[in-house]
Amino acid sequence: MSEPFRCFGDTPIYIDYHDHEWGRPVHDDRKLFEMLILEGAQAGLSWITVLKKREAYREAFDGFDPAKIARYDDVKVSELLANEGIIRNRLKINAAIVNAKLFCEIQERYGSFDKFIWEYVGHKPIVGHWEKFEDMPITTGVSDQISKDLKKMGFKFVGSTIVYSFMQAVGMVNDHLRSCCVYEQM
Repeated sequence: MSEPFRCFGDTPIYIDYHDHEWGRPVHDDRKLFEMLILEGAQAGLSWITVLKKREAYREAFDGFDPAKIARYDDVKVSELLANEGIIRNRLKINAAIVNAKLFCEIQERYGSFDKFIWEYVGHKPIVGHWEKFEDMPITTGVSDQISKDLKKMGFKFVGSTIVYSFMQAVGMVNDHLRSCCVYEQM
C-alpha cells in the first residue's frame, strides 16, 4: 500500500506538521504569535531547520508569551544569543522582542491579535485550488497589505513572503494541493 500524497514532507516531523497544523485555522493568540516569530526566524533558512528547533524556541522564549517577551532586556538577549538550540541571530531575536511589544499593543486595541489579523481575510480561510506546488503563490495582495500595515506599525521580519507563509501556517490560507490527502479535511 502506498503512502498518501502530501504537499510536502518526507520526514516524521514534516509529515506531522503538514498533516496536523499547516493550513488549519488558528485563533489562539499565543499560537499566532509563535508562528509569526518562527516564520520570521525562518528568513533565509529552510522550514525544517525551524521545526527542529521549535521546542527549544518554546523553552527559550517562555512558551511564546508575548507579554513576557516584550519585557526581555539585554541580559536575556545575551542568554538567547548563547542558546545553541535556537537560531542565534541578533536581528531576529531583537525583532521577536519588538514584535512582542507591538503584538501586545494590538491585543489591547482590538481585544485580540486574532480579531485583528483574521479581518484581512474576512474571518474565513482563503482556499487555494492548486494542482501543482509550482502554481502556488509566494505572496498575494493580501500578504502585501498585511506586510505593509505591520511594517508601518513597526514590526520586523514581516515582508510579504514571510507574511504569506504565516498565513498558510495559521490557516488564513488553505494552500494544500487538491491531490493532497489533507485537502478534503479542510
